[in-house]
Amino acid sequence: MDQRIINFIIHITNESLLLVIIVCGPPIVLSMIIGLSVSLFQAVTQIQEATLTFVPKMIVIFGTLAALGPWLGSMLLRFAEKCFEEFPKIMF
Repeated sequence: MDQRIINFIIHITNESLLLVIIVCGPPIVLSMIIGLSVSLFQAVTQIQEATLTFVPKMIVIFGTLAALGPWLGSMLLRFAEKCFEEFPKIMF
């Protein structure tokens, strides 16, 4: 295999892993914060309802994705365009 192809695969793999972290980070971090605060609230008030954490988490996750959706989508689109534009240059 040509060294250019190997370097391209390594570069794209590294960039895609970083993109996954950036795209998945905000909803996961906010979900963890909400889950921790609801669990703390349950511990303080001694309300032991297992389904109490789901609704706030879902609202926060959907709100985060709605607010950051265009930015995250544009990052994914730029990455896809970069892959499709650079791949033919490497192969031929």
